[in-house]
Amino acid sequence: MRVLMLGWEFPPHISGGLGTACYGLSQGLKHHGVDVTFVVPRAHGDEDPEVARIVGCNSAVFPEIIRRARESQTQGYEVEAAAALAGKSSEPLRAALSDVFGSEALEREGVEDLAKTLRVLAVDSLLSPYLDENSYQAHLREKLESRGLSLEDLGIDMEEGLQSVIELRQSLVNIPGLDQLAVDQIFGSGEALEFSGAYGPNLFLEVARYAVSVGEIARREEFDVIHAHDWMTYAAGAVAREVSGKPLLCHLHASEYDRTGDSPNPRVRELEQLGFLAADRIVCVSRFTASKLRKHYEVDPSKIRVVHNAVRQREEALPEKPKERDQDAPIVLFLGRITFQKGPDYFLEAARRVIDIEPKVKFVMAGSGDMWPEMVERAARIGLARHIHFTGFLRGPEVDRMYRMADLYVMPSVSEPFGISPLEAMAQDVPVIVSKQSGVSEVLTNALKVDFWDVDDMADKILGVLRYRSLREVLRREGRAEVKELRWEVPAKLVKDIYEEMVS
Repeated sequence: MRVLMLGWEFPPHISGGLGTACYGLSQGLKHHGVDVTFVVPRAHGDEDPEVARIVGCNSAVFPEIIRRARESQTQGYEVEAAAALAGKSSEPLRAALSDVFGSEALEREGVEDLAKTLRVLAVDSLLSPYLDENSYQAHLREKLESRGLSLEDLGIDMEEGLQSVIELRQSLVNIPGLDQLAVDQIFGSGEALEFSGAYGPNLFLEVARYAVSVGEIARREEFDVIHAHDWMTYAAGAVAREVSGKPLLCHLHASEYDRTGDSPNPRVRELEQLGFLAADRIVCVSRFTASKLRKHYEVDPSKIRVVHNAVRQREEALPEKPKERDQDAPIVLFLGRITFQKGPDYFLEAARRVIDIEPKVKFVMAGSGDMWPEMVERAARIGLARHIHFTGFLRGPEVDRMYRMADLYVMPSVSEPFGISPLEAMAQDVPVIVSKQSGVSEVLTNALKVDFWDVDDMADKILGVLRYRSLREVLRREGRAEVKELRWEVPAKLVKDIYEEMVS
């Protein structure tokens, strides 16, 4: 089974649980013999190649390498860098690789080793919106001639190839929310498509560029199923499905209603709806998420499947807690994006109630997000300035160290489709309190559960865990045993079964 998997992030470059889940699922699928090609907007070169073959759209558009391939009489639009530059000196090869990885990478890696492994997917888009077929033929010829190329040079049969390009163009401009962006900024530029791979102000433009690149990649890759993770990739998944004729699975990790409550961004919701209509199957990470999907979107219920997330298992023994912390001041941890969805304001209100009774307790809010300035101001306003620390965004080892320092982890989410962080905390022997408005609460037995809005109950449970050692020990011991059963191989097998259902 070969899967073209589409995701916006992949470890170690992540901003939250989405990238972690993508990695874990890919690892589990590999265990079951599934070959995953994972397409991200921007690959950094340090992703784990043992889990999946990583294709970055930022390194998939190289007019210069196409030109050099042509000079070397190498036919085909998809070229092997080593073969394309065979017989040349090391300088053109070095220059070509520098285009892909940057000059600094070449100092760290041997050019010869890179040449043996590098595979270039050329996606120099020749698309243009709002043209009929005859006009587009003239437009395409003009564009190719301006680059000194022809359809034959690109390995595209004149009639069959042209029709596939026209179909891709039409499928793209029919996507709601992408057509206006496509007019000047994507198709008409004739330049390589640029990606930051982030969630910044140009996100919608990058979503459109990603759809263009994935559409081109889908016409050249061999795969059986398309698997798209969350709304940023749904347009690309729909295009890949139309171009390839392969079935599409849309994986819903969080909906716009989870992120914003009852005030969804209409463009995001539109792209979500597009994906759900195009999908052959929709995987939700919890029953909680599936109920929201049925409530807020037009979707065929027979498409929906629920597959809970899991947690990456630690192979090594747990290190000791850091010695520099004050053992007489227990630490209560919030770790996640500081946004409406995660309920940071409820965490602060519960903290204020705890401090009124146990002033030695320290609270940590680890993460970043749009509510960060508001939470800092609010903490000062309600008298928590001396009792809370804001760490900013943490990565990898910093996250592990924060878990080791904590005596209790609290996830007070307003609407959490799943929530992997409590599982990560439990795997490091940290007791957890989770919101009942979360998917992870469906699979956990050895965790305390609260309604996110009930800050009095939340404060009582925090105090209970900190005061009663026997309760802490039970939650640690039983929680550790529980998460050992939540391995990624289990949901990966369920997802593989869905793949087989789709292609049968």
